Amino acid sequence: MKVAIVHDYIKEYGGAERVLEALCEAYPDAPIYTAFYKEGSPAWERFKHKKIISSWVQDIPFFTTKLHSPLRFLAPHIWGSFDFSTYDVVISSASWYVTKGFPKMGNAIEICYCHTPPRWLYGYRTSVEWQRFWPVKVYGMLVGHFMRMYDFNAAQRVNYFIANSKEVQSRIKKFYRRDSTVIYPPVSLDMRSKGLGTKKRDYYFIVARIVGGKGLELAVEAAKRTGIKLKIAGAPAGYYTGHKKLQEEATDNIEFLGRVSDKELVDLYSSAKAFFALSTDEDFGITPVEAMACGTPVIAYYGGGYKETVVSDKTGVFFYESTAASLAAAVKKFEKMKFDPKICQKQAEKFGKDRFIKEIKAFVESKIKA
Repeated sequence: MKVAIVHDYIKEYGGAERVLEALCEAYPDAPIYTAFYKEGSPAWERFKHKKIISSWVQDIPFFTTKLHSPLRFLAPHIWGSFDFSTYDVVISSASWYVTKGFPKMGNAIEICYCHTPPRWLYGYRTSVEWQRFWPVKVYGMLVGHFMRMYDFNAAQRVNYFIANSKEVQSRIKKFYRRDSTVIYPPVSLDMRSKGLGTKKRDYYFIVARIVGGKGLELAVEAAKRTGIKLKIAGAPAGYYTGHKKLQEEATDNIEFLGRVSDKELVDLYSSAKAFFALSTDEDFGITPVEAMACGTPVIAYYGGGYKETVVSDKTGVFFYESTAASLAAAVKKFEKMKFDPKICQKQAEKFGKDRFIKEIKAFVESKIKA
C-alpha cells in the first residue's frame, strides 16, 4: 500500500504537528506533501529527516514568513498542483489552509484527518488577528466568501473524514454535511512514567503559543486578582500583538517562560498544582491530556473538546463563564479539593499514541478493503 501524507505547512509546532509525527510513525515510508516549509522553524527541525515535497509557492519570496496568510486564496492552486494518482491512500492533516479535496487523485482514496473546518471561514475566533484592521477585514470577507464555497466543494471530494473530537465531528456535519469517525489525537510526549512521584510546587501552568483565543488574558487577570503563581510556556506566533501587553500587565507572580524543550515541559506539567485550559471553543485541546498524563489535574472552561477529556471533580474542575471572576472561583474550589494523580493518568491513557496509531491503521485498512 502506497501512502502519502499531506499537511498544511511545516512551520509552527503544535498539536497538529504532533498528529503529523504519529502519522509518520504509522507510515514511515510516506512522504509529506505540504504547501511550504520554513527551514530552521520548530516544525522543520522535527520533520527535516523526512521526505518533504513542497508546492510551487515555496519559491515565492517572503511566502513562508509573511505572505502565506494574506495569500491564502492560493490554496486551491497549491493543492491542485500535486498529483497523487500513483498512491493508494492519501491522508491529509487538515486545519485552516483547506488541505483536502485534491483533484488529481486517480484511483487513490482520500482520508481527511480534520483538526477543524477552517475557523476563519466559519466565525470562530482565530489566533493570529489577521483581520484586526478594517481594510484587511473587508479583504477577508471577500476572500472568505469564495473560499467557503471552495472549502465546501473540496469537502465533498473527500472519501472519508476523521474528526479529532466530537466537537469537530459536529462542525463537519454542520458545515460540510458529511459524516465522520472520531479518532482522538495522540499524546506523544514520553510522560506516562512522570508525575506520580513528582512533588507538586506552588504554581499553576499554561502551555500555548502566545496568540489570541487561548485565554491568556483571562489567566493573567485571574492570577493578578488571586495572587496565585502562574507559569506560561510558549512563544508568540502569527500576527498576534497582544503578547507585549500581556507581559507589561503581568505582576511578579506571573512568569513567561518562552519556548521550552519537551523535557522541561514534562517537568513543568508534573510539578504544577494544576493546568489551565481556557479556550472557549477548543477543537480538541491536547495540552490538558498531556497534563493529566503527568498526573496533574486541570482547571478548564466548559466548552469545546475539553468536555471530552476532563472528568469533572475526578481529573479537574470546570468553570462556566469566560471571566476572570469565574476562573478565580474555580481556583478557589480547586484549592479545597484533592485529586489522585493515578486517576488523571488513567484518563490520559485513553488518548495515547499507540492507541492513535492502531486506530488510524485499522481505519485505513478497513477502507482499502471496502
